[in-house]
Amino acid sequence: MSSQIAPVTLTGLQRPVRGRLERVPQELHRIVQADFGLIAEVNSHLFQMQGKMFRPTLLLLADEATGGRDPRTITLAAVVELIHLATLVHDDSVDHSVLRRGMPTINSLFSHQVSVIMGDYLYSRAVIELVRLDDLEPLRVLSRVTNEMTVGEMRQLLAHEPLEFSEESYDLLIQAKTASLLSGACEVGALRAAPTERTALRRYGEALGMAFQIVDDLLDYVGDPSVTGKPTGSDLREHKVTLPLIAALPRMDSAGRRQVDALMAAAEPDDVQIAEVIAAVAEAGGLDYARERALHLAQQADGELDVLASSPARDALRASITYVVDRRR
Repeated sequence: MSSQIAPVTLTGLQRPVRGRLERVPQELHRIVQADFGLIAEVNSHLFQMQGKMFRPTLLLLADEATGGRDPRTITLAAVVELIHLATLVHDDSVDHSVLRRGMPTINSLFSHQVSVIMGDYLYSRAVIELVRLDDLEPLRVLSRVTNEMTVGEMRQLLAHEPLEFSEESYDLLIQAKTASLLSGACEVGALRAAPTERTALRRYGEALGMAFQIVDDLLDYVGDPSVTGKPTGSDLREHKVTLPLIAALPRMDSAGRRQVDALMAAAEPDDVQIAEVIAAVAEAGGLDYARERALHLAQQADGELDVLASSPARDALRASITYVVDRRR
């Protein structure tokens, strides 16, 4: 999948649903608009930070690939993006992050209190919009997703002994924190499809989401900061243990293990410590292992699409897998 010559671009993936996708930001504005001054001010900043609309793209592609039967998809795509925004606002506050996509975070620009309340506001607007649709199915899927994401955050907070964090625990974490929303977006896009197609797209989204997070964690080790927008080793600086380190630890020599222990003991690891641990993880095969796992999950996602009829939308869903595993940011 990652061997093709022409790189897959998000713009290319979005081509089959471009017309509908262009209406999603307007719908998003409608849903969150408020007369309250501070909320309006925070909303304005949030929309400047808005990302690539990958989750709405998957939802619209899932609908298109299963016959395009659902007239509510623009609203549902906006709701999914709104839930994603709410999680980012909360995550930035929990992590005390000061930048998001090169711009000041809500918590750094306003306060942690405003950030938490704003995340709650965004979630509540999403729920109000789902209730307005008067259909339990999208509400059932997305309420389950938001609950899973919350549990995932709690799992991360309770990981008090980072070097004892297992691959099984890591999988549970990324399934909840990242894969659940991508899976939910794909499933909601197929609510009016045949049950076999809906199930396949839910599984596709889950495997794709786990691959997405593993690649994200790999980029923290090997990504170009000028492309990713964050310093190399940001997770290590925060003592976060992800798959590359989990896989490398049992294979490390004593010198490498001492370097990891020293980094974890440092309140603020320096650039030299970060570079040493990255080199030790690479030497022990942690980066290769994580890459192989991402590719394996990509193959799982690809296989789920076989139940769908051939179409430009199915081709775009398949190309989305390559986009995820080959991305640089």
